[in-house]
Amino acid sequence: MQEIWNYLAAFFKEYIVDTVKNMRLTDFLDIIILALILYYVYSFIRDRRAGKLALGLILIVALFFLSSALNMYALNFIFDNFLQVGIIAILIVFQPEMRAALEKVGGTPFSGLKNITSESGKLAALNSQIEGICNAASDLSRDKVGALIVLERTTKLGEYIKSGVIIDAAVSPYILRNIFFNKAPLHDGATIIRDGRVYAAGCFLPLSTNYDIDKDLGTRHRAAIGLTEISDAVVIVISEETGTISVSVNGNLKRNYNYRTLTQELNTLLAPQHQTEQKKHRKESK
Repeated sequence: MQEIWNYLAAFFKEYIVDTVKNMRLTDFLDIIILALILYYVYSFIRDRRAGKLALGLILIVALFFLSSALNMYALNFIFDNFLQVGIIAILIVFQPEMRAALEKVGGTPFSGLKNITSESGKLAALNSQIEGICNAASDLSRDKVGALIVLERTTKLGEYIKSGVIIDAAVSPYILRNIFFNKAPLHDGATIIRDGRVYAAGCFLPLSTNYDIDKDLGTRHRAAIGLTEISDAVVIVISEETGTISVSVNGNLKRNYNYRTLTQELNTLLAPQHQTEQKKHRKESK
C-alpha cells in the first residue's frame, strides 16, 4: 500500500507540480484561449448537423489509428489515400457550418460590452419595442395571420435587407399588422427590425438545410431557423395554419408562446445585461 502512495506522490510531483512550476504566463493564456475555442466549437456544433459529421470524422480518425496499431494493410492503404484529399473533402463537407461559424465570430464577444453601456433611455425604448412586437404577434396569432419578424442583434443582416423594401418606421402593432395583412404586397416576406425600428419588409431569408427539422414545419419556420443558424438574430414566427407563435434563436425553435411568455422571452434575449444585475443589487440591498 505504501508503494502505491509513493508512486502516486511521485507521479503527482513529476507531472503536475513540476509542470505547473515551469509554466509561464503565456502558457496559462494559451490554455485559456484553447479552452475558449474548444468550448465555442462544441457549443456551435452541439445542436447542429455538424455534430453528427464531427462524430463521423472522429470515428474515421479512431479507425485510422486502430488500423495503424494492428497493421491492417487494407485499411491503411485506404486511409493513406484518403488523407491526400481528406482536408479538401472536410472543407467541402463542413462548408455551410464553417461559413455560419465565421459569420457569427466577432458579434458574440462584444455583445456584453454593448449591453453594459446601455442607458436607461434605451431600456425604456426597448421595453416599448418589445411591447409593440408582442401586441402585434398576439393579434396576428389570434387572427391566424402568418408572419416572420426578425430582430437584428450584433450580426448585421444587410444582404437580406437588400432583398426587401426599406420602411424605416417606428415599431408599433399597427405597422406590423398592416405589413402582414393577408392582401398586403409585403406580407409573404420577413420584416427586419434594426435599432428599434421596422427597417425593412418583404425580405427573403435563407432556408435551413437541417434534415432533422420537423417535417410539419413550413417555409416560414425553416427560414427562421436558417437565419438563426448563421446569425445571432431573434426570429418570431406566427403560423398561418394554427396561429402558433414560435421563437427561433441559434438554430433552435421553441413553440407555443403567448403574449406573456413571449414578452418574458424577448426581455431575456434582448434586455441589457446590466438591467438584470441592477435588479440583483436592489434585492441584496433590501
